[in-house]
Amino acid sequence: MRILIVEDEEDLANALKKGLEKFGYAVDYLLDGEAGERRITLRHNDYDFIVLDLMLPRKSGLEVCRSLRSIGITTPILILTGRDNIHDKVSALDSGADDYLVKPFSFEELLARIRAIYRRPPEAFVDEIRIYDIVLNPATREVRRGEEKINLTLKEFEILHYLMRNPNKAIDREELFVHLWDFADNSLSNVIDVHIKNLRNKIDKDNDEKILETVRGVGYRIRK
Repeated sequence: MRILIVEDEEDLANALKKGLEKFGYAVDYLLDGEAGERRITLRHNDYDFIVLDLMLPRKSGLEVCRSLRSIGITTPILILTGRDNIHDKVSALDSGADDYLVKPFSFEELLARIRAIYRRPPEAFVDEIRIYDIVLNPATREVRRGEEKINLTLKEFEILHYLMRNPNKAIDREELFVHLWDFADNSLSNVIDVHIKNLRNKIDKDNDEKILETVRGVGYRIRK
């Protein structure tokens, strides 16, 4: 999953970025509302989740949220706010936010809120994804093929999750890179190929039914 944080306290933004990256998320951050809105408007397909501070310079989190929803961008948004009052909470939800979190907050609660929101839309993010005899659970990060549990690294899990959310679609390396790695990471092709090779060895090596395919000249596909 790729997350954008829009938070003007750079120390907090950087701490959240580092913490989320330890759990396998790709994370970028911006420091003002106008920059955040511009990035999301132009590249909303690059992000699966947005953490948006309420009090931002140049444009508030509520204004950004309303603007994004008004043009049909439905990416899940979690509002961060230092104000623990009903009015601000209602305003955040009415502006189109999916949830809010009051500062100061625990990192564990932030993770739990992200997981809960990300699971909500039933048409896209179900509790479990099943293709053939492979079952992937986004909440527990557990993968099974038949009765066997498959142990994956964080990046292997995120790659498999993304491919299984887009069955029968050929996903090119650039699309995988954009969704799963930081923009500052320049090691595009080789690192993806290595992760795909390791993933294929774990899910397909001892099975007659191979589901992870290489699409020549394009990238990779999970066959359904």
